[in-house]
Amino acid sequence: MNSLPNFSAKQADVNRTQPRKWLPTLVMIFTLLLLAICALPNLYPEQNNLIVSATSPQTSSLSLITLKDKLNQQGFTVSQAKQAGNTLQLTLENSNQNAAALNWLHQHYPTDFESKIVSKATSPYWLQALGLAPIKLGLDLNGGVLFVLEVDSDHALNERITQVKQQTKSALRHHQVRGARIELNNAQQVVIHVSQANDNLALVIKDLKQTFTDLSSETNSSGVNLFFNPQAQQAFHQQVMQQAITTLRGRISELGITEAVTQRQGSHKIRVELPGVQDPTAAKRIIGATASLDFHALQTIGGTRYTLEDGSSLSLNPNVVLSGQHIQGAQASRDEMGKPAVQLQLDGIGATKMTAFSKKNVGQPMATVFSEYYKDQHGNSVKKSKVINVATITSVLGSRFSITNMHSPQAAQELALLLRAGSLIAPVTIVHQQTIGPSLGQANIENGFAALALGLAITFAFMALWYRKMGWIANTVLLLNLICLIGLMSLLPGAVLTLPGIAGLVLTIGMAVDTNVIIFERIKEEQTLGRSPLLALKTGYNKAFHSIVDANITTLLTAVILYSIGYGPIKGFALTLGLGILTSLFTGVFVAKTLSFWLYRAPKNSPTRAHSAGETL
Repeated sequence: MNSLPNFSAKQADVNRTQPRKWLPTLVMIFTLLLLAICALPNLYPEQNNLIVSATSPQTSSLSLITLKDKLNQQGFTVSQAKQAGNTLQLTLENSNQNAAALNWLHQHYPTDFESKIVSKATSPYWLQALGLAPIKLGLDLNGGVLFVLEVDSDHALNERITQVKQQTKSALRHHQVRGARIELNNAQQVVIHVSQANDNLALVIKDLKQTFTDLSSETNSSGVNLFFNPQAQQAFHQQVMQQAITTLRGRISELGITEAVTQRQGSHKIRVELPGVQDPTAAKRIIGATASLDFHALQTIGGTRYTLEDGSSLSLNPNVVLSGQHIQGAQASRDEMGKPAVQLQLDGIGATKMTAFSKKNVGQPMATVFSEYYKDQHGNSVKKSKVINVATITSVLGSRFSITNMHSPQAAQELALLLRAGSLIAPVTIVHQQTIGPSLGQANIENGFAALALGLAITFAFMALWYRKMGWIANTVLLLNLICLIGLMSLLPGAVLTLPGIAGLVLTIGMAVDTNVIIFERIKEEQTLGRSPLLALKTGYNKAFHSIVDANITTLLTAVILYSIGYGPIKGFALTLGLGILTSLFTGVFVAKTLSFWLYRAPKNSPTRAHSAGETL
C-alpha cells in the first residue's frame, strides 16, 4: 500500500531535476549573448561634433552658413552642418581639429555663443536605447594632453588656521573679552593670552568650535591654545584632495572634453588625461587655475585692507558672507549698460545666507573678492586677492544676482566657467605636461591590434594542427573569450582601453590557450589509461579544474594589486588582465566543456555511440 506513494515521489523528484541539467547551459548561452551584444557598439565608433548654442535672441540671427564659412576660412573644414532652432551641430572632416575649433569659438564669441564638443553615437538606435557604448580609449590611443598637478594641502591648512585666528578676533570682540592677546606660534596653533579669568572666553571657544567642527582646544595657565590635531589634519588633507579632484572634473566637463581621466596619483598629486585635446593652452589655463570668490562686508575700523586699481583702498570684514562653494551656476552676460557681467545662481544654503545678510544690510556696500594662487621665484605658493566689485545692496538679494564691471567679455567667460566648476581651496601646480599627437595615437591602435591579430593567427594555426578537432574547439573558445572581454569592458563605466591594455588582451589570449592546453593534455593522459572519449573528457576537465583555478587566482590577485596601486597605463593593463582572467576562466572551462560534450556525445542507439570507446580525441 505504501509503495505507490513512495514510487510517485521519486518519479516526481526525477522530473524536477531533469530541467536543471539544462539550467547552467541556458545561463551560459544567455551570458554569451549578453556580452556579445555589449561588444557590438565597438563596430560603430562615436563621432565628435561641435555644438554651438546662441545665448541671446540677438546672436541667434547669425546664420549657419555664416558661421560655417568663418570656420572654413580658419582652416576648419566643416563636412556637415545641422541647425535646430538656436543650436548648430557642426561635424569637421578632421575630428582632431575639434579642440582647436572650440578654442577659436571661445576666443571670438566668448559671450555670444556657448560651444562644446559632444560625442554622438553612430550605433543603431536599439543599442543606444539599451545604453550601450564603445570602449573608452585612453590617452595613448586617442591622443591628447597629460597633466600631473601637485596639490599644496599644507598651504590650505595654514590658510585655515589663519581663518581661525581672524574668527577668534571677531569672537573676542563680540563677547567683549578685554585684555586678550592673540598670536600664532611655530606649532601652527592660535594662542589666546588673557591677563585675568573671563567667563566669556568659554563662549568664544564654543562659537569657534561651531564654525570649525574639528578644532581642538587646550587650556593652560596663560590662556587657551587652538589647534587641529593630527587626525583632523589628515581628514582635512583627504578632503582637500577629494575636493580638488571633484573640481577638476567639473572644469574639464565645462571645457567640453569627453572621456577624460582624473585620478589621484600618490599622496599629493592628481593625474589628468585629456584624450582628443591637441591645444593644451586653454585647458592649462582653466585646469591649473586656483581661483575662489568670496563676498565680504565693508568695515571702517580694523579689518583687512585691499588696494583698488585706481589707487584707493578700503577695509573689509575678514569674515566671509558667502563663499564660492555655494554658487550653483554662473553665466557670462552683460548689464544694463552693456558692460560684461556674470550672472550667479546660488544653492539653497547660499540663498539663505545671502538673503539673511542682505536683509540686514540694505543700503550698505558689499565687496566681491577674487583670489588666486601663483608660485613666486622660490617656488612657494602665494595668494593674491583683489576686489573686483563693490556694489550697494539696493534690495534683499535671493538666489540670483550679478557681478558687474568685469574688465572684458573673456574675463567674464573664464570667471563664469571657474565658478560653475567650483573653486579650489588649495593651490595646484602643473609639475608635468605631455602632449600626444592624434597620428601617434592612431599608430598605436594600428600596431596594437596588428600584434593582437598576429597572436591570434599563430595561436589558431598551432591549436588546429596540434589538437585537430579539440583544437578547433579551443579556437572557437578563444574568439568567444575575446568577444566576452570586449563586451565586459564596454559594459563597465570605468573601463578605459590603453596601449598596455591591448598588451593585456594579447596576454589574455595566451592564458586562455594555456587553460585549454592543460585540459587537453589531461584528457590525453586519461585516454592513455584506456578510458572512453566521453569518460576521458569528463575526468580530464574535472581533474584540471582545480589547477586552472589556482593558477588564475594568483594572477588575478596580482592584477588587483596593480590596479589598486598603479595609475594610467599600469591601471589600464591591470584592468584588462583582470577582466581577461575572468572571461578566460568562463570560456576556457565552462564553454569549452559544453562544446566538447556536444561534439563527442552521439545520439542514443547510434553506431557512433556504440563504437565511441575506440575513438581518439
